[in-house]
Amino acid sequence: MREISLPRLITERSVIKLMEPQNASLMTRFRVENRQHLTQWEPTRSPQFYTELFWQVQLRTAIREFRLGNSVCLVMLNAQETEVQGVANCTNIVRGTFQACTLGYALAAKYQGQGIMFDALKVVSRYLFEEQGLNRIMANYLPRNARSGILLEKLGFEIEGQARRFLRINGQWEDHILTSLVNPDGKEDLRNG
Repeated sequence: MREISLPRLITERSVIKLMEPQNASLMTRFRVENRQHLTQWEPTRSPQFYTELFWQVQLRTAIREFRLGNSVCLVMLNAQETEVQGVANCTNIVRGTFQACTLGYALAAKYQGQGIMFDALKVVSRYLFEEQGLNRIMANYLPRNARSGILLEKLGFEIEGQARRFLRINGQWEDHILTSLVNPDGKEDLRNG
């Protein structure tokens, strides 16, 4: 397992990092408070998903998976690190000749429309390209989620197609728009491959 330091990224309004398990109550509060807001965009969640014990395990797993090089599951916190604003999960990291990941994100209802996710994903993308050595970040969104489509376009993601019945969201198979952002410097790292 890689013993590298955990990322800590800073924007004007957010601290972005892998959250430690002892701070699971913050993530639990974010998920409980935004349950209704996020339901239409996410998979069906079990009752355990909204408990502190669940998030202690998830956060511990996220750190382990980061050290194994499989994912970078980041939590966006306010500047005082007392409240979760959102998450940016970079999962399914594939090395070798692909050097890519899948990006998923969610923002608290109270922070919508303030540019916080845009700022966060800018620094997260830079981190994935420069520090993780990735060549490609893929992000998919529901066609009805215009806000997400606009965000990704502003960040430079390009539409590459549409996938029918791509993910099961809130109990229903949903089509998704497929996008990607390619490392503009082309200096991907060929670690593990």
